[in-house]
Amino acid sequence: MPWHAQLQLHYRREAQRTVLHHQHNGPLRILKSLYPEGDAICHNVIIHPPGGLVGGDVLDVSLHVDAGAHALVSTPGATRFYASDQATATQQVNIELGAGSRLEWLPLESIAYPGCLAHNSVQATLAEGAEWLGWDVTALGLPTAGHAFEQGRFSQRLSIPGLWLEQAHIDAQDTRLLNSPLGLDGQRCLGTMWLACGTALPRERREHLLEAVRSVLDRALGQSPAHMQAGATCPNTHVLVLRAVAPLVEPLMALFQQVWAELRPAAWGLSNTPPRIWRV
Repeated sequence: MPWHAQLQLHYRREAQRTVLHHQHNGPLRILKSLYPEGDAICHNVIIHPPGGLVGGDVLDVSLHVDAGAHALVSTPGATRFYASDQATATQQVNIELGAGSRLEWLPLESIAYPGCLAHNSVQATLAEGAEWLGWDVTALGLPTAGHAFEQGRFSQRLSIPGLWLEQAHIDAQDTRLLNSPLGLDGQRCLGTMWLACGTALPRERREHLLEAVRSVLDRALGQSPAHMQAGATCPNTHVLVLRAVAPLVEPLMALFQQVWAELRPAAWGLSNTPPRIWRV
């Protein structure tokens, strides 16, 4: 029987502290709140005890950050979409950011197992002054284990209504998309990272942030043996986007963590000390 797991996260600013109030239904949990940077920023880890989704399963996360609050949310492991005969497995995240709030959405990758039927969506609305730093990473198949993505479908939608939309439909039979230089060029891991703002970024700030990201790319891509490809741009005045592809997930995740370490202080003047979960 399919599972429909729901998790509602509501971050509030109480005095100088960001506090989490949450509810859950089904196999989706939150670890206790941590404050390694002080009371202003609340760190949480989302746990999915089964560890993966099969046909018909739904993971449904809603996240609201009140005005002035700051949350950092991560996961301890990958989201695994297993093979399915008929029904689609779905992971959906809906985010609302209040005025002047900040959210760092930093989950580990989603893995599309051969034969999966999967849909992944992340949608956010941002009030004036809100800022959202996050990423989404997908690995197609298990190349190091010899399990290529030769069957199955994976669809994805990342959106901020009225500001930004990225979507993809990847069918394992679509070899032109998977292997063409105009598609994934044989790479089997793809990721998107962004800094999105509810208020338009002034030109000087956009250029400063792009320069910070591109300085990391210049260093990382020159040293990487993994044949990654990556590029950063501002498609509009509200969003900075970094897109990357690689043959394996590990170098791409390492790149995104390096960009996070550069972008966080450049954008917000905050420490770039990695969350503890990244070292587990």
